[in-house]
Amino acid sequence: MDWLIIVFGILLGWFTFKIYFYWSDRKLLYSVTQPNRGNSSERKLVLNILKMGFPAHSIYHDLYLSKGNGYYSQIDVVLATTVGLIVFEVKNYKGWLFGTGLQQKWTQVLAYGKQKYQFYNPILQNKNHILELRKQSVQFQNLPIFSVVVFFGECVFKDISYIPKNTYLIKAYRLKEAIENIIKENPPIEYRDEEALMRFLKSAVKNGEFISIQHQHEENIKEQIGNHRILD
Repeated sequence: MDWLIIVFGILLGWFTFKIYFYWSDRKLLYSVTQPNRGNSSERKLVLNILKMGFPAHSIYHDLYLSKGNGYYSQIDVVLATTVGLIVFEVKNYKGWLFGTGLQQKWTQVLAYGKQKYQFYNPILQNKNHILELRKQSVQFQNLPIFSVVVFFGECVFKDISYIPKNTYLIKAYRLKEAIENIIKENPPIEYRDEEALMRFLKSAVKNGEFISIQHQHEENIKEQIGNHRILD
């Protein structure tokens, strides 16, 4: 009978521990974003950045930059640091990944080579996000902006090369190392107008709250990909 009480006590303590950290993480996440914004990998990234000690006001999640004519560029996460902005592109893949920083398409290989899929080069994708960000304001034009593509999931960088300067391609567990390297290897900067920059980034996050903007962005992507024009 005593062992049952001990086992029950251990289980109760474990569940209490899990529940405490679940609500603690949820409260921390709420300081930056909502639990229904973006996907779970993006939210994990935000949470990990917060746990590194960065203040909530320096992290921006799920931003929509207006490109005009109803088009938007969607950025997963932006972190404002002492050396400039870090723009994150979040991916979730498994299998072997092949590609270079210069190729338009990368290849994902599954089932020991039996299945192969192509996807758009995430380095170029995030480069385009940064180019679009620079167009938004004079303040962004000469501001140091670093690109970090973060892969969640059980993938292997099998043959990837030619990573551009100021660009990092990382697994999620090496996030802290990448951010620390960027800050350590680059000189501190003074933002031209920090308040204006924060207002702009907040407004880009606000854009993502409008369902109409989300739907329009999704339709624009479908139109660009053009799968509906393939008649097989």
